[in-house]
Amino acid sequence: MTPTDTGSGTLPTTVRDFLAASTVHDADAATALLTDDVVVVDQGETFRGRDAVHAFVRDAGAEFEYTTEPTAVHRVDEDHWVVTLRLEGTFPGGTADLDHRFTLRGGFVAELVIANHGAA
Repeated sequence: MTPTDTGSGTLPTTVRDFLAASTVHDADAATALLTDDVVVVDQGETFRGRDAVHAFVRDAGAEFEYTTEPTAVHRVDEDHWVVTLRLEGTFPGGTADLDHRFTLRGGFVAELVIANHGAA
């Protein structure tokens, strides 16, 4: 399917709430939005299950100060969304554009793949 550009206001609530919770490292709120068998892949590192993803959300990037801004939203289909976030902060390089590829199941996040923008 061809992705469709949409405004961030049309994102499913689950995706919007997960991004908001993970940005502030609110692992409890983020974990409530996940399936039990969730898989998250961040820059090639895989986290399986709610406990592992809870730790990931709590700890990922916590040593840096940074802001995030959505720069693009693509709806692939009802259960697949890609949100591109621009991160700016104190991490090496100072800026990064990351694609967050969400797969939803039953209104929950079943899979999330985070990769450099445009990476396959």
